[in-house]
Amino acid sequence: MARNQNQPQQAPKNREETELVDKLVGINRVAKVVKGGRRFAFSAMVVVGDQRGRVGYGTGKAREVPEAIRKATEAAKRNMIRVPLREGRTLHHDINGHFGAGRVLLRSAPAGTGIIAGGAMRAVFETMGVQDVVAKCTGTNNPHNVIRATLDALVNGASPRQVAAKRGLKVGDIVARRDSGSAAANAASAALEKE
Repeated sequence: MARNQNQPQQAPKNREETELVDKLVGINRVAKVVKGGRRFAFSAMVVVGDQRGRVGYGTGKAREVPEAIRKATEAAKRNMIRVPLREGRTLHHDINGHFGAGRVLLRSAPAGTGIIAGGAMRAVFETMGVQDVVAKCTGTNNPHNVIRATLDALVNGASPRQVAAKRGLKVGDIVARRDSGSAAANAASAALEKE
């Protein structure tokens, strides 16, 4: 039988979408009060990432848990951001972020440190592909606010290329300053000792 030309063809799932990793951050039972009583539903929060610097989060609400998770995952895929990573494993510099009462401090870390972060922030870093980071959350431990504050911080982070363009410098100057910050201090103190 011939295929109907008027029907829209489903696009094949692209390779990028199949490589996404998702983590369920939390599920809540919520209630809507109606005339006959309370109508219960479930709210889900999901973080999605490609483990190469892209991450997004989404929430979904439905009468059944699997449907709420599916909606949250679809919302997370639509709200993805790209974050520049240093050596594909950590952040370029320390960043602060906030949302509501939540405040987060994200610090880059040397290789082998691991992800030192709690709860919702850990899910963001694992799906994003960060391997070494130290993070601190203050003000609230509400996962919605913590994730929004973390993403706010990540959006405000900049790669050396972006910083160099903003300051009118070369990328090598920015990276050399970062790498030789402590080395320059050590060299200066050694020169003073020789004199």
